[in-house]
Amino acid sequence: MKNIYSEEGSRPIKAWTDVEDDALAQARNLARLPFVDRHGIALMPDCHLGKGTTVGTVIATDKAIIPAAVGVDIGCGMNAVRLSLKASDLPDSLLAVRRQIERDVPLGAGGSRKKPVALGKLSLALNEGRGYKRWFGRFAQSRKTDEISLLKKAESQLGTLGSGNHFIELCTDENQDVWVMLHSGSRGIGNMIGSYFIEKARRRMERLSIHLPDGDLAWLAEGEDDFDDYVKAVDWAQDYALENRRIMMETTIAALRRHIPINFTLTREAINCHHNYVEKETHFGRNLWVTRKGAIRARVDDLGIIPGSMGQRSYIVRGKGKLESYCSCSHGAGRKCPEVRREGYLPWPTWFSRPKGSSVARIKWCWTRYPHRIRTLMR
Repeated sequence: MKNIYSEEGSRPIKAWTDVEDDALAQARNLARLPFVDRHGIALMPDCHLGKGTTVGTVIATDKAIIPAAVGVDIGCGMNAVRLSLKASDLPDSLLAVRRQIERDVPLGAGGSRKKPVALGKLSLALNEGRGYKRWFGRFAQSRKTDEISLLKKAESQLGTLGSGNHFIELCTDENQDVWVMLHSGSRGIGNMIGSYFIEKARRRMERLSIHLPDGDLAWLAEGEDDFDDYVKAVDWAQDYALENRRIMMETTIAALRRHIPINFTLTREAINCHHNYVEKETHFGRNLWVTRKGAIRARVDDLGIIPGSMGQRSYIVRGKGKLESYCSCSHGAGRKCPEVRREGYLPWPTWFSRPKGSSVARIKWCWTRYPHRIRTLMR
């Protein structure tokens, strides 16, 4: 069921759920911006209060991008592959498998590899064309460092998980086929890039004396160097995120092979999709910048991933190409208690009951995906 919220001087807000008051207030602030497409913004079924912009929002804009809406985990998203294994092929205890994955895939906010992975094409991209070299040079200067040091940092975190609600999971489907699913983004380098351009946008608002209800709605406009630099930078960071997930998936499958004696193959091509990103797309006959902040692209027959909370079902979905949502759908179940309102940690026994037969790492950031904080997907 779709709800439409509209008011004078604002673009329409299309929502496929009942929206909480604070999230709706954020959406109204966004819908009043002059460069938002006349068809309005779309709120996905999992939308909830975010930082500046509601998580679960699809924003189509003309000749402008809001860096804070894309966020600092640029290209955050999902990867999933199906294996030729059945649930019965798995060992009774997955503890050894879990520990192997934890050894092989660095995790945590500062997690990095002892043996960095070469950036390859990602490194070449920064040396090809004036646009790439320009933004990376300026970015390095702003960090009071050199380009080589930044590249080494990016290399050390390529193929690492990160923290928050990022995860690696072994799943079985309704046919008892085994899947590997993971969630991560562009790591430290993406965070630095996002923060750099968010600050650029805020300073632009100050320079132009543009007053906003929330500083995180600051935007960059086409025709300016900072906008061109941002487009190049965010494109690079999104490619980095894709490669990060691909390498982690390879590492995880290699870890499985060490503990499962059966020779297995991948029976479905990897689904690797962003849910925090921006790209130029054509909708309603216009070329627009589409920012999906907590949403996945769902053009006709696009495959996507909607993960549930820890121990609950996740879904592989196929797009229907609905124009009203700018060909988008939800990226998860949605949080009951958004991070911007969290009150602190709950004791382990209070909030987590380990699903039967599972092997879950007891680590301090697990709480961001525990079932009591995440809504139920089928509701």
